[in-house]
Amino acid sequence: MTDREMQRLYDVAEGNLLFHTGRWGGPAGYRWRGPDGTEAGTVPPWLEEELDRLHDLGLIAIETRRGPFDRVVTITSRGLSALHVANAA
Repeated sequence: MTDREMQRLYDVAEGNLLFHTGRWGGPAGYRWRGPDGTEAGTVPPWLEEELDRLHDLGLIAIETRRGPFDRVVTITSRGLSALHVANAA
């Protein structure tokens, strides 16, 4: 895992990201999460690629539910393990 991907993992662990489904108000993709829990801006495409890779590796998960609202992006137990290994090194 690259340093940049590790930073994205920290962003997710800190609760800084949402996933927009694209069903309303713009295209699908990751969004920054503001202090009040709402969308606070789009994530640049190169960071989206890193987040997609973390998702593909099972290190992060996107909340599953019905409806058009933003989903919370969370760290998985596998992602927490990766953070602990990185912090121990």
